[in-house]
Amino acid sequence: MKTLFIFPENAVKLKSFRGIKTNLFSLGLGLTGLTAFAQQPVVKDSTEVLDEVLVQSVRASSTTPVTFTNVTKAELAPRNLGQDIPVLLNYLPSVVTTTDAGNGFGYTGIRVRGADASRVNVTLNGIPFNDSESHGSFWVNMPDFASSAQSIQLQRGVGTSTNGAGAFGASLNVLTDSYKMESSGEISNSFGSYASRKHTVKFSTGLMNDKFEIAGRLSNLASDGYIDRASSDLKSYFLQGTFVSNKTLIKALAFGGKEKTYQAWNGIDAATMASNRRFNYSGMYTDENGVTRFYDNETDNYQQDNYQLHWNQKISNSWSTNLALHYTIGKGYYENYREDAAFSDYGLQPLTINGNFIDNSDLVSQKWLDNDFYGTVFSANFKTEKLNLVMGGAWNRYEGAHYGNVVWAQYSGNVRPDDRYYDNDATKTDANVYTKANYQITEKLNLFGDLQLRHVDYKAGNVLESNDSPVAVDDTFNFFNPKAGLTYTLNTKNNIYFSYARANKEPRRSDYENGSTKPESLNDFELGWRFKSGQNTITVNGYYMRYKDQLVLTGAVDDVGARIYTNSGDSYRMGIEADATIAISNKWIIRPNIAVSDNKNVDFLVETETGSENLGNTEIAFSPSVIAGNQLIYIPVKDIQIALLSKYVGKQFMDNYESANSKLDSYFTSDLNVSYTIQTRSIFKSIIFNGLVNNIFDKKYASNGYMYGDPYYYPQAGINFLLGATLKF
Repeated sequence: MKTLFIFPENAVKLKSFRGIKTNLFSLGLGLTGLTAFAQQPVVKDSTEVLDEVLVQSVRASSTTPVTFTNVTKAELAPRNLGQDIPVLLNYLPSVVTTTDAGNGFGYTGIRVRGADASRVNVTLNGIPFNDSESHGSFWVNMPDFASSAQSIQLQRGVGTSTNGAGAFGASLNVLTDSYKMESSGEISNSFGSYASRKHTVKFSTGLMNDKFEIAGRLSNLASDGYIDRASSDLKSYFLQGTFVSNKTLIKALAFGGKEKTYQAWNGIDAATMASNRRFNYSGMYTDENGVTRFYDNETDNYQQDNYQLHWNQKISNSWSTNLALHYTIGKGYYENYREDAAFSDYGLQPLTINGNFIDNSDLVSQKWLDNDFYGTVFSANFKTEKLNLVMGGAWNRYEGAHYGNVVWAQYSGNVRPDDRYYDNDATKTDANVYTKANYQITEKLNLFGDLQLRHVDYKAGNVLESNDSPVAVDDTFNFFNPKAGLTYTLNTKNNIYFSYARANKEPRRSDYENGSTKPESLNDFELGWRFKSGQNTITVNGYYMRYKDQLVLTGAVDDVGARIYTNSGDSYRMGIEADATIAISNKWIIRPNIAVSDNKNVDFLVETETGSENLGNTEIAFSPSVIAGNQLIYIPVKDIQIALLSKYVGKQFMDNYESANSKLDSYFTSDLNVSYTIQTRSIFKSIIFNGLVNNIFDKKYASNGYMYGDPYYYPQAGINFLLGATLKF
């Protein structure tokens, strides 16, 4: 629901883990598949190529001068026990994740290089996923989507041209499950702390008559949450039909989910965190006898259904085309108990009862979002020995209705069930065309170029969800986003790359509400080195991202709980990122990464009672200068894998003023992940047992927060566990 929440937060082309030989400089290793990696690579099945062309227009390859990481289905599997995709990506470079409920279920968020989820462009099979108005990505609407993800690529920085909201920190594109040659089935169940559970059933018919496949998934997840009453009841589905021939791939997909989560986005103040870190203010009120109570339906409710149709056609050895049509429908509301609410805020008339004038009342309100998103994405690919050219574009349309109802009031007066105390519509048209090319100038030197034109038209009748100071929006933006770079192959083990990319981004709905209406611009410079020798890989890159009018989090929230951003004028993010995969032996593998950065507002101005005050260069909010991770993996025998996963996030500020009380302390956490596979000869193909102990040292920490005069925090769970079993047949 998605524009009013306190917590709105809410890699080379990988040809699957089996394609080790095809991706010299960008092997993405994870927790599963490392056994195979330590033993021997398997040659990639050519039938998977057609699936991957669905995302080739938005993904980077080994010759693209872009900083990225690839993650495969096999890597996600050992920890895929119910926690959401952002949490599963926690150990990637420059990534910080957080959860409202504290244990990875329900609302989760991701930041990359300090940029929150509204700055991370997300596509599913090349189709935009970010909400058109808030620019956020709400994985809670599609729980257990990781179970239907074939691979994920996270591009840090501007990356390549993609569809949807502009990338101002990263791009995350997901390729859903490939079709299977043979029929298969899978039943997966997991249980854990805080009554957490996940139940998943998957099936595939395999290719029938070597042409057709039908596959699907049903999932049911639930958790009480670490935070009090931060419960979630989540359901999702995924269904696809595939037609494949030598030159044609047609895929029809329907997937979506329904969520009901008890609100946990208010956070808690410092005193409460010290005395009862699991406390939840949501739904709290005082009854007529002065007794503190909690409203039992202080919930967020939303259903989203997505439909995609993809047609990939190979015309010749050089030419291929992609055409996709998509439609997403979403509808839902969140419900709040309001204590002593003013009638004027809800369109109610004052009452006189027994001679007493009444102009406020306890009441229950619902705020609704009813929206449709549809459009087309298309591309053509021309490929020769030296040239890989992609020309494409997209046209997408968003139509959203925002309205609110009062469903109960202590003194109802003139309220009727269908009355709306606010009612406004919004439309957004987002279109782009681009041309991108990789050209092999010499045997060792590759040139990359990428030009995108993007047009955005946004109209909203009233961007405020109240009767106060309505503001109509009618804005049009035309952006030119050029990108260029070089990749130089030093030898069979090393290459280096350099790139420049420009990006522009329009304001969000809430930015208009809070008076920040300027578009943003970014110049991104990336310089990197990739090394691969046998099983060992090292990647080191430096970046400098210079912003104009960057919308940075102030740390504050508005009257409906949405985070407030402000145009900061000039600002920059610069840093060095390094990650590696080192096979110490055939049983031990280590995967460290570290990001050291400097993130500053330049000559940051703040308005005071006496006028503007220049605070000089200040830290950008929620931008830790050090982020580090490590995966230590032990494979004692072929079918057993043990991994110790560690994450360090340095201190960060929740505002742009470097206020002492806005500091989030640094934290270091570790998880223990165990996977054991039993190869069977009857009934099941295999039985897999997975165990995950999160925060094994029981660290008490808060990963997120905001300023509302005083600081408020989102505490995360101490030591907790998840255990799962998967039956494959």
